[in-house]
Amino acid sequence: MTTPTAGFTPGDTLTRAQIHPVLGGSGFAGICPAREKRNVLIFSDSKVGRRYGYRDGWLAEDDSLGPVFTYTGTGKRGNQTLDGGNASILEHANMGRTLHVFVAVGNVPGTGTRTHKYVGQFKVDEDKPYDVREAKDELDQDRSVIVFRLRPTGPYLRDEADTLPLAGRSRIRFQPTAGRVARAYRRQRRQRQPQTDATRIEAFRDDLAEAFEAHEIAAGMDIGQMELSLQNSTDQISFEIFNQTNRRVYQPTGSAAPDSITQALAQLLLAQRYLMNLAQDQPLQLMMLTPALPREDLRDLLAEHGVGLVYRTDSGGFSEFARHTPAGSAPRHFRCLDCPVPA
Repeated sequence: MTTPTAGFTPGDTLTRAQIHPVLGGSGFAGICPAREKRNVLIFSDSKVGRRYGYRDGWLAEDDSLGPVFTYTGTGKRGNQTLDGGNASILEHANMGRTLHVFVAVGNVPGTGTRTHKYVGQFKVDEDKPYDVREAKDELDQDRSVIVFRLRPTGPYLRDEADTLPLAGRSRIRFQPTAGRVARAYRRQRRQRQPQTDATRIEAFRDDLAEAFEAHEIAAGMDIGQMELSLQNSTDQISFEIFNQTNRRVYQPTGSAAPDSITQALAQLLLAQRYLMNLAQDQPLQLMMLTPALPREDLRDLLAEHGVGLVYRTDSGGFSEFARHTPAGSAPRHFRCLDCPVPA
C-alpha cells in the first residue's frame, strides 16, 4: 500500500523543515527513506550535480509510456552501488513506499536554508529502472553512476527549467567499466526477485556478454561500453560491449529465437541511423552476439541490414558467421565521433 496523497501540491515551494513532518524522513541527504510514512523522498540539486558532471531532470521527449524524470543515485566516491538510498529507490514498490521528488530552487531570503519545489509522486520505470553511466567522483576519478528513470503516478509539475537540454549533435563516449558494472547490478537485483521467463532470458544474455568480453580481453582486445547521445534528443543508447580495438559494436541476445533477434536488430538499426551521420574517419561495424547460431532466415535478415553475427558454439567458444552480402548490395560502414584511437 502506498500513501494516497502527498499532502503537497506539485509546484509548492518548501523547506525540509516543512516537508519532513508531513512525509517523514529527516536530515539533508539526497535520498531520504521514511519508514513510518511509507515514503522515499528524493531531492535533486543542480549545484551538487554540476560538481560531478551530471544533471537530473525530465527527458525532453516522452516515450510510449509517457514522461521520464532522470535522477542520479547517491555515492560520492567510487562506483555507486544498489545499496542504501539507491536500494530504497529501486525497491520502493516492493517495500510499499511512494517516491516523492523535489527540486532545489533557491534559499530562504537572508539565510542558507535551501528551498525545494515539489514535483510530484513517482515510481521507478518497471521495464528500464535505470541506466549506468560514467561520471567523476569527488576526487575527480572516473566511476560508474546509477541514473534512475522515474515515471509520475499522478499530478506533476514539468517546468522547462527542469528539462534536460537537447544534444546539439550525435556523440559517442567510451566507458571502460560501465558495461560490467551494469551486469553486476542486474545480477544483484535478480537475486532479490522471483525468477521469471524474462529474468532468465536476461541472465542468459548477461552470462553470454560476460563470457564473450572475457574471451575478447584474453585475445588482447580493449572492451568497454559505448554511450551514444542522439542529436536533437535527450535520450541515449548504450551498448555494453564495444571493442574499440577493431571498432565493433555488439548487441547480445538472451536466445537465438526470432523475437530476441528482431528486438536486438531494432536497437542496432536505431543506432545505425545516427552513426551514419557522424563525421570522423573511424569506421564502425555493427554486430549481434547470440547464444547459438540463429536459423537461416534470421541470418539473412541480419546480412540484409549489414549486421554481422558472432554466436556461441556447442563447445562454449565463439565463432563468427561469415556474412554474405546479398546480390546488388554493398557492405555498410559507419563512422563515429570521438572514438578513442588505439595506442
